[in-house]
Amino acid sequence: MNDRVTLVEMGPRDGLQNEPHLLPLPLRVELVERLWHSGLTRIEVAAFVSAKRVPQMADSAALLAALPRHAGLRLGALVPNEQGLKAALAAGVQEIGLFTACSEGFTLANIGVGVEESLARFAPLASEARRHGIRVRGYLSTVIACPYDGITRPKRVAQLAARLLDLGCNEISLGDTIGVGTPGSVAPMLDAVLGEVPAGQVAVHFHDTYGQALANLLPALERGIRLIDSSVAGLGGCPYAPGASGNLASEEVVYLLQGLGLDCGVSLPSLAATGEWVSRALGRPNGSRTGRALCAKARQEVIS
Repeated sequence: MNDRVTLVEMGPRDGLQNEPHLLPLPLRVELVERLWHSGLTRIEVAAFVSAKRVPQMADSAALLAALPRHAGLRLGALVPNEQGLKAALAAGVQEIGLFTACSEGFTLANIGVGVEESLARFAPLASEARRHGIRVRGYLSTVIACPYDGITRPKRVAQLAARLLDLGCNEISLGDTIGVGTPGSVAPMLDAVLGEVPAGQVAVHFHDTYGQALANLLPALERGIRLIDSSVAGLGGCPYAPGASGNLASEEVVYLLQGLGLDCGVSLPSLAATGEWVSRALGRPNGSRTGRALCAKARQEVIS
């Protein structure tokens, strides 16, 4: 079994775009730099989407221009269309993310087209990105349930994951968008997907609305999945459940992996300090229980 796990850090993109307060550009640069120095090698930093709809991502091109480039660091960005792809390529990203869902209701609400049209739109984008040597990540949302259409069948998830792979995606990120999954619903979904897509090309992206995200990692790890999406300090809310937590905190993931003897190459003290720092910068509580505990312990040790 491969014991090396890769975290795909979502905080600078998926996290910040769901935060009510804007983080100034210099602090976004510092956040990415801090994450890199914590040992994270894959960081999604930008989204070339409508600034009117997602004002937190309005300066994505400027951010990428300001970021130092480190050997071994892969910077990613979400792109919705040809215009977004051109902007991402011009900004020098190393990976793009294409976003669709398993349910018609969510896809229509989120990107304004149905599932089939979204896949048709993605085909030329994936082809063009690969022609430029850019890796392509396919995001598949609502893999457990949809806020509009209800429960998602595992077979549906598997079919769409296979189609994204056929379109040219290097890997597929499976998102429990509203965070309603439990290990009992996640396991059959993963079994269906892994019948169509190799485990090495599958990532999991669990939201923590009902406090199950960390538990949901276990069936994924047991099945050989070694790509995990997470967000420092649990940045990002859940727009479909006001007041609920959104992304799974990266600190919790690293602590779990260390307890299981799985290597991810991330310094937990450094990551926890970064989570505390960005939480203060945003004027919000630190969403990571692991981070809060480690920072409190560090403060106590300084006092004593």
